[in-house]
Amino acid sequence: MQKEIVSRFNVRSVTGLVVIVLVASIIWMLRPEEIGSHYGAWSLLPAFITIAVCFFTRNVLLALLLGIFTGGLVVGNVNIISEFLVPSLGTEKYAQILLVYLWALGGLLGLWNRNGGALHFAESMAGKFVSSKRSAKLFTWVMGVVFHQGGTISTVLTGTTVRPIADKFGVSHEELSYVVDSTASPVATLIPFNVWPVYVAGLIVIEPLSGLITTEGAAIELFLQAIPYNFYAWIAVAMTLLFSIDRLPLLNSPMARAVDRVRDTGKLNRDGAEPMASLELTQLKLEPGYAPSSLDFLGPIGVLMGFCILPWILGGSPLVFEGFGMAVVTGLVLSVARGMAVASAFDAMVTGIKGVTVGAIVLGLAVTLATVSETLGTSAYVIDMTLEWLQQLPFILPALLLLICMLVSFSIGSSWGTYAVVFPVALPLAFAISPEPAFVLLSFGAILGGAVFGDQCSPISDTTILSSLACGADLMDHVATQLPLAMTAAGLAALLYLLAGYLLV
Repeated sequence: MQKEIVSRFNVRSVTGLVVIVLVASIIWMLRPEEIGSHYGAWSLLPAFITIAVCFFTRNVLLALLLGIFTGGLVVGNVNIISEFLVPSLGTEKYAQILLVYLWALGGLLGLWNRNGGALHFAESMAGKFVSSKRSAKLFTWVMGVVFHQGGTISTVLTGTTVRPIADKFGVSHEELSYVVDSTASPVATLIPFNVWPVYVAGLIVIEPLSGLITTEGAAIELFLQAIPYNFYAWIAVAMTLLFSIDRLPLLNSPMARAVDRVRDTGKLNRDGAEPMASLELTQLKLEPGYAPSSLDFLGPIGVLMGFCILPWILGGSPLVFEGFGMAVVTGLVLSVARGMAVASAFDAMVTGIKGVTVGAIVLGLAVTLATVSETLGTSAYVIDMTLEWLQQLPFILPALLLLICMLVSFSIGSSWGTYAVVFPVALPLAFAISPEPAFVLLSFGAILGGAVFGDQCSPISDTTILSSLACGADLMDHVATQLPLAMTAAGLAALLYLLAGYLLV
């Protein structure tokens, strides 16, 4: 029997390798020449293969590697190490990932696992505000709104704060990841007390918009005026609130099955799931003789939030990386000052770092795939193909911009990357079609929301990955359960944009 199983396994593996070799050979023989700033429809191939393999195999690392390799085939250089990996992993962006999401986040999680600070805080909050699964999910939603500084920061802070409470009251990790993820980037575009307006403003103070925007201050004001028109974000956040209070119809969706599973079996993840955080971080290992305190949690969190919010209040930029670094130092100092041995504190940090290593690898490959998409001109191709429709039906522009940004951001896994490509091209087009302020704001809001969709839903997005990591969920389980709900929100937003565009043009 065992030999038969091994035999079937080997046949399946060999068959898969043969298919990969055949497909790679075909791509290599048919690879195109560069057409202007992109490679035509071939520009979409790496992203398509990555996403398809993600959904069919649920193996994110394999999917990312195949997507990167496909990019090498399209550009005619199979040495993806020198072509893509080294240039991407040697960048400042990936250094920041290692600093924040591997060392800082891992170190903090390890310390909280050893000193019990996060659990103590969670239990204290639960005693005051949480008494059921529903109130645990609502508490998660509220924390997501409170920690609204941006996608990655929000997911880390919210996920690590609420997970002990949610686990205690039987919230599945798919449910938790959805609430955490859907109150991250969407909320960041609706509550402007963060760096998002400043970033977008820097993209649209350009010559083609000089008749509308003269200064960065005017650009920020346009961002603020467009908030009511950001239909996708409003609908996504509202749906998440309804979900948190058990008022969102789930029908027979994947999320409904996750809810049924935890109700019937008590299992927070499905059998066979591979959570982004290792068992080293999901099983509490309190230091013997150490008395947990909420201070162990609130101290580091307070330092982090201070570095993120105070500079913004004073007119500067949030010190995100410095905040994460000082948060770890604060956690370490507090633990030692309150009685933990120095050796135990450092061992806890190292254990935490080991626990999130897989997440850091996935993020590194996601950064590399973004480089592949940039090299192939994926965003430029999508824009070139879709904007031609506007010659006949100009009123569809807002809905079309929503769709374009959804496709681009889902393919590259970045809302800010999508903004950088789409805003300078699409906003002048909207202004040219109709200088009516409401139409420009409608298009502005569509771009904001469409890009957030991909940032929230793509399996190669850092926000999606970190939501799974912070909540202890399987990445593809999180994607599969969240995507139908997000698509529903996007569909409703598209209908609103079509109606509003028709009335305005």
